[in-house]
Amino acid sequence: MTATPRPSSLSSSHASTSAASHLPPAFPARAPWGTAGKLRAWQAEALELYRTREPRDFLAVATPGAGKTTFALRIATELLEARVVRRVTVVAPTEHLKRQWADAAARVGITLDPNFSNAQGRHGHGFDGVALTYAQVASKPALHAARTTAAPTLVILDEVHHGGDALSWGDAVREAFEDATRRLALTGTPFRSDTAAIPFVQYAPDREGIRRSLADYTYGYGDALRDHVVRPVIFLSYSGSMRWRTKAGDEVSARLGEPLTKDMTSQAWRTALDPNGEWIPSVLAAADRRLTEVRRAVPDAGAMIIATDQTDARAYAGHLARLTGESPTVVLSDDDGASDRIDEFSAGDSRWLVAVRMVSEGVDVPRLAVGVYATSTATPLFFAQAVGRFVRARKRGETASVFLPSVPQLLVLANSMEVERDHALDRPKTAEENGLEYNPEDALLAAANSERNGPDALGPDGKQGAFEALEAQASFDRVLFDGGEFGTGAEVGSEEELDFLGLPGLLDADQVSALLRQRQAEQQSGKRRAASQAAAAELAAMDHRKQAELRKELAQLVGAWSRRSGQPHGSVHNELRRRCGGPEVALADPEQLTARVEMLRGWFVGKR
Repeated sequence: MTATPRPSSLSSSHASTSAASHLPPAFPARAPWGTAGKLRAWQAEALELYRTREPRDFLAVATPGAGKTTFALRIATELLEARVVRRVTVVAPTEHLKRQWADAAARVGITLDPNFSNAQGRHGHGFDGVALTYAQVASKPALHAARTTAAPTLVILDEVHHGGDALSWGDAVREAFEDATRRLALTGTPFRSDTAAIPFVQYAPDREGIRRSLADYTYGYGDALRDHVVRPVIFLSYSGSMRWRTKAGDEVSARLGEPLTKDMTSQAWRTALDPNGEWIPSVLAAADRRLTEVRRAVPDAGAMIIATDQTDARAYAGHLARLTGESPTVVLSDDDGASDRIDEFSAGDSRWLVAVRMVSEGVDVPRLAVGVYATSTATPLFFAQAVGRFVRARKRGETASVFLPSVPQLLVLANSMEVERDHALDRPKTAEENGLEYNPEDALLAAANSERNGPDALGPDGKQGAFEALEAQASFDRVLFDGGEFGTGAEVGSEEELDFLGLPGLLDADQVSALLRQRQAEQQSGKRRAASQAAAAELAAMDHRKQAELRKELAQLVGAWSRRSGQPHGSVHNELRRRCGGPEVALADPEQLTARVEMLRGWFVGKR
């Protein structure tokens, strides 16, 4: 198979080289982690493109879970065997990913030292190279520049967008690897929330003059979903009534998911995530029920909750322990102990993993199938990476389920899962950034939602802020899938909610769509029946009250006429029945009773 060598923009408005439609999904089975001998269709096509070009720099964008590591290690083995390079340097965002890369490389015969420290100066004897973090490179770029020039080196920049996390990081990565023989950049999310340039990534202006990143090969989520490389994602959103106290001492109530100001949304969101409220336990219970359903078809399926900070993570773990009777695995920091706990969870079959941020990117735990997004970080980058932890397919039919608050920012991101994005350097400034119409509360929220922890992040003094969550009640809102929305809202624990929690664990994308439409139609039909029955019951109750009032008035009028005319009560009733028709008074309906009352009133004014 020969691919036409051409660069591609990450924007859907530009031509792109992706897993071409003419290619069959020739390798439907999942390539074993780190195994370079069995390639998926996109990996084979991208590899052929790389061989044809023999480029010094190559940027591959592939959706999380598609197999970027396998692709990169195949290139590394071929370059080493051809003596194009003699060393390999992998740069990754975290310590855990260094170990993960070293383990994967070892399975294809490449020995990487994940324990290399800057103090060593050179990697140990018997290693083909090292695995580093971006922070490690930034602390001593000259050291790594010397290592890179000492022998022909392939540098693999994993999740390369991290190279723009800080100006010093970007400068350090450029300095350290400017003279590398080959550079292979990888990312699953080719965009940043800011406009920091990513090292060794090419940019070109679009029609509006905005410089956008260019990829050599792109394999998006939509491509991977069609090829059954990733799982379809079902998003289940939960709203509910929130109540909190502001710093001024005022109590505020609002419903999460309803149109609110940015400040109100952030505070309602923060209240929902409070471990002491009822929203979190209710959503965790729903997610655990969903996990039980998935495990009927996928016995080792696991679930993960992504928390904002360590305090919340520990509290959430307590809720899960009480709910399931099983202590979850808790990962709170990026250290060797955390890596061991992740590896143990990945290899086991326990139900729940609780983490802060470190498991949100790059970490491979294929059995994760259910997630709870319990952080208020709202950047597209973080959201995509977090959801990416649940989409790694192992066999056809597995689905992923992600539970999240009904917050507009998150619902937009969930609905645009299949939209490919690119990194723009020339993003127009907002009015706030230009100093116009400045709103300090909006600015604080925007700052919190950048790369930090959203509205519940700690303030500069290290304290939570003068805010008190008072009450948080959860209710099921809707399901989002493939750009559509399903469900009409329901109470937690209701049959309507269980209809969606009980979806089978093995379904392909078309089956998910069909079942969601069916559930939607059934619920709408049920609500119409319920509304009709309620209206009939209300009418019956109204008729009963009206009948009682009319009988009372009729009895009073008959008594008064009897006293005036001297006729017995029975005679008066018989004459009314003869003139108005109808049954006995006890069986008469409101219309008949009304006619008799009006006739009697006429008698009193001489209309007999």
